[in-house]
Amino acid sequence: MVVGASFDSVEEQKGFVDGEGFPFALISDPDRAVGRAYDAERAEGEPYYEHGLPRRISYLISPDGTVAKAYDLEGQDLAQHAAEIIADIKALS
Repeated sequence: MVVGASFDSVEEQKGFVDGEGFPFALISDPDRAVGRAYDAERAEGEPYYEHGLPRRISYLISPDGTVAKAYDLEGQDLAQHAAEIIADIKALS
């Protein structure tokens, strides 16, 4: 299952999902609790901090609910990232 999260409101998330046609769920995290828990909240001085944007991180969660691997996507090619996750899932299976 794929789930995304951002600090946007539910309405902003819905508009984004509808506009992009995403086939997965997005979580609205305006209080940043999920972002804080997953270390996606930017620190003062980091790029995009002043815009309130979360860090772009993907997590591969194992069936028991633990984080098997974290991927920092800052400046990364998303198509390559998808292939890397698939390879990691196969390696961990």
